[in-house]
Amino acid sequence: MDIISREGTAAVVFEEGSIGDAEKIKAVGKLIYDYIEKNKPKVLIADFGKVKFFSSQVLGVLLNIRLKMKEYEGRVVMSGINPQLYRIFRITNINKLFSFFDNVEDAVNEISKNH
Repeated sequence: MDIISREGTAAVVFEEGSIGDAEKIKAVGKLIYDYIEKNKPKVLIADFGKVKFFSSQVLGVLLNIRLKMKEYEGRVVMSGINPQLYRIFRITNINKLFSFFDNVEDAVNEISKNH
């Protein structure tokens, strides 16, 4: 996982094809949470372009990150979600809480148009 930051927007890029280890998910969640606390980005893009599978625990982490971002009037958006993973968001109705983009570049372009 990498966090790339530019002009109030941070992109969390997940590099692994599968995110399933509970301890690793917890550690990644803490890293992102700490980053938000320290940097207070206006937008956090979670890029899942390389991810084919993640456990439902990832949804919990994303929801917690969303709550943290709302404290600073920030928002979390998704990029690169493949159709199988998007189904998980849709089935759980979590898709209504996030905006989805094909890739980080599209997300950044859309965000910059609206700010």
